[in-house]
Amino acid sequence: MPKNSTSRKPLGALARRAKVASFVESGLVHSQSDLVSLLKKEGIRVTQATASRDLEDIGALRGRTRNGPSTYQLPEGANSIVAFTIPSHLIISVESSANIAVVRTPPGGAQLLASALDSAAQRGDLPAVIGTIAGDDTVLVISKKATGGAALAKQLRDIAQPPKVASRRAGR
Repeated sequence: MPKNSTSRKPLGALARRAKVASFVESGLVHSQSDLVSLLKKEGIRVTQATASRDLEDIGALRGRTRNGPSTYQLPEGANSIVAFTIPSHLIISVESSANIAVVRTPPGGAQLLASALDSAAQRGDLPAVIGTIAGDDTVLVISKKATGGAALAKQLRDIAQPPKVASRRAGR
């Protein structure tokens, strides 16, 4: 029997990045070592190299706050709802019922997607969303309207399949 067989299942990269995004949005990450420490307090051990890659993968940039200190931030003005904050590649399928949209994700992707949807709702990018509940590969997205599940499911499907850009190649 392996030595660590009774230890907790390691957090996947997607779920870890959801935590990173949450820390960044909270203004708690001033440096990569801060991020390593914050994750460690959550029971997630990473190297500085992993922290650096995670910050890059979520699109975090260093910038100054209004008060002056430098922190990592997610870009403003960019439509982060499609860019990173809602990683569309995590949406495998969407179904609805009454005021709920049920989103299937790859294993381990539900928490990242739920966190992204909650952040988008708080920013006003998804005003119909009251909140989410995530498992391992399923997210329940709850609409503010009693019959809003179908419209919400359509919006999430649109995010999962953004419009295709026409090719500018000659002869096509």
